[in-house]
Amino acid sequence: MKKNTFYLILLCFITLLSCQDKEQSKTVENKSEFVESPISYVNPFIGTAPLTDPKFIGYTPPEGWRVWAGLTFPGSSLPNAMVQASPITEYHTGAGYEYEDTEILGFTHTNKGHWNLCNIPILPVSGEGNYPYKSTFSHKKEKASPAYYEVFLEDYQVNVRLTSTLRAAVHEYTFEKNNDRKILFDLAKANNNVSRWELTQKGENAVSGYQDMGGEQIYFYAEINQKIGKIDQKEGENGYALVELEDGENDPVILKIGLSFVSEANAKANLQEEVGTKSFDEIHKAGIAAWEELLNKIEIKGGSEKENELFYSSLYRSFLWPALRSDANGEFTDESGKVQKQDFKYYTIPSVWDTYRNKVVLLGMLRPEVTGDVIQSLINRGEITGFIPTFFHGDHAASFIAGSYLNGIDNFDIKKAYELLLNNAYKEGGTRPYIAEYIEKGYISTPKVDNPNTESKAKAG
Repeated sequence: MKKNTFYLILLCFITLLSCQDKEQSKTVENKSEFVESPISYVNPFIGTAPLTDPKFIGYTPPEGWRVWAGLTFPGSSLPNAMVQASPITEYHTGAGYEYEDTEILGFTHTNKGHWNLCNIPILPVSGEGNYPYKSTFSHKKEKASPAYYEVFLEDYQVNVRLTSTLRAAVHEYTFEKNNDRKILFDLAKANNNVSRWELTQKGENAVSGYQDMGGEQIYFYAEINQKIGKIDQKEGENGYALVELEDGENDPVILKIGLSFVSEANAKANLQEEVGTKSFDEIHKAGIAAWEELLNKIEIKGGSEKENELFYSSLYRSFLWPALRSDANGEFTDESGKVQKQDFKYYTIPSVWDTYRNKVVLLGMLRPEVTGDVIQSLINRGEITGFIPTFFHGDHAASFIAGSYLNGIDNFDIKKAYELLLNNAYKEGGTRPYIAEYIEKGYISTPKVDNPNTESKAKAG
């Protein structure tokens, strides 16, 4: 797509409303008329802090009440990637990272800023600490930019750097003391309830395993550049695996981890395909290039430094979801739990209920090939259920698919999409459960509810 020079008005997501501490703001000097380096304006911390000023909020929150924030995460990701390597400070809090928190529980590898995911938590530890492992940290020793995150864990005296590819992540741990070093795989934890998990050593310096969230499995394969001494495992609700490293090495610990929603073998293949023998800095450099290619598709001029920061930070956020779910070999686990192999990339369902008129339109403008694959992913789900899936309620996928087609995006099965959208419109059992009654009567009747209360639901509700 050719570079366009225009003002693009994005919806004001709540991430733009989140007032940030001075520590979070980034100073960028750019004297040219046009913004020369959009990536330097991206601030991944925007949206991680709640609003605190009653004048801005419009009311005084009750004591201890955390006002709604942007549910964003500061960790590393590529555009629409499977992997998002990010710190977690509290589970079951949307993205898992809340700016006002003072302790990091681990670094997870899936995220979208809502209440699921946050899978495969990993934390480097040292010394005689006991479970639950966690560490204090300071925002003064924390950095984030596209495809990069860094923080110093004060309790364990270890500096952590993270970067990532589409389906893998690279961790770098620099321990101040190079003895008694361990890596925690806190596998009983995730935003979803973990029903079971497993970790198995593979050779002298690798482990693999999975988390099962009540039927959905996410698999991993991780290589460490230093030898494993032993692995202590504890089962149960607070189960974990503690990988102890042999002493004697002075180099930083490098952990490379691949993910898959299909198998451990695919997780290993994803890691070999995308990372292999590449260094942390090589992966980070490639991540920067991926984001520069995308963000440079829009040029802006005028505006203040803060407005430029908000613009490009929002543009960056717009391309973190939907997320990739197919592996490098084309395999993915479909809606019915079966493994398929197709010639398109399989993605999660976009939040079309509230993005069909803005964010997915932007996706089609800047990443039309991804948009076509997202639509084909919806069709794939529809072939299993008989209906194009929706998000929350309504049938906004029709607008999304029709609008994308009219804008020239046609790398999907157009005939099948049309058939499934007709099912959505006219068949019961999908998005319109009472459509037959509506077609017959022109309305949906309200049923009689004996002894109604505030929880009573009518047919159209």
